[in-house]
Amino acid sequence: MITGATAGIGLSLAEAYLNRGASVAVCGRASEPLERFRRRHPDALAVQADVTDAPARVAMLDAIAERFGRLDVLINNAGTFNERNFAADPDAARGLEQEIAINLTAPIQLTSEVLNRWPDIAAIVFVTSGFALVSPTRAPTYGAVKAGLHGFAEGLRRQLAPKTHVLELLPPTTDTRMNADLNGKKMAPEAVAEATLKALARRRPLALPGSTKLLPPLLRITPNTITRAVAKM
Repeated sequence: MITGATAGIGLSLAEAYLNRGASVAVCGRASEPLERFRRRHPDALAVQADVTDAPARVAMLDAIAERFGRLDVLINNAGTFNERNFAADPDAARGLEQEIAINLTAPIQLTSEVLNRWPDIAAIVFVTSGFALVSPTRAPTYGAVKAGLHGFAEGLRRQLAPKTHVLELLPPTTDTRMNADLNGKKMAPEAVAEATLKALARRRPLALPGSTKLLPPLLRITPNTITRAVAKM
């Protein structure tokens, strides 16, 4: 099950699994992208659901149970990116509750609901960001919620080990709609998906595709330099 899987990294993850012959369920909020996904991948289960809505999450899990009987892997990918300038915008906190809900609260709630139904699930994945380790200047609340999800994944990993593998994916700047206006090098979402599946197969705690593999060691060696560089992104 992959949330937010009609575009970007989520779509690439869904297609990577489908190419391996897996049974796949996806969800998204908008009907048109979901319909395109259904036409392209008729064997997959595509559910229209807002993961911040509790009844919608229940209905989504009911659909998975009815179609497949069980869930082996949950990938919490749905999220949003909001730039906020608290120094210049008196209304910078506008919509903050929804940002926190989709990026932090919803994946925690969905994970709990999945574990209640399928306590022996093989793996749970959280898509965070390099910004979970160094918050960006242009989007401090995004850094905050991703840091929160990073902390949840870290603690949950210890609680569920060794039965359930908890993987955190920290993608680099990826060629998605979120980064459409950014210049510079971007990693293909297909490459991020392949790195994620490889980390899952090897039961790694972290998937660090591309440049993010350098972030943890550099934060230990030259923290001030790396913090300044990443924060400007």
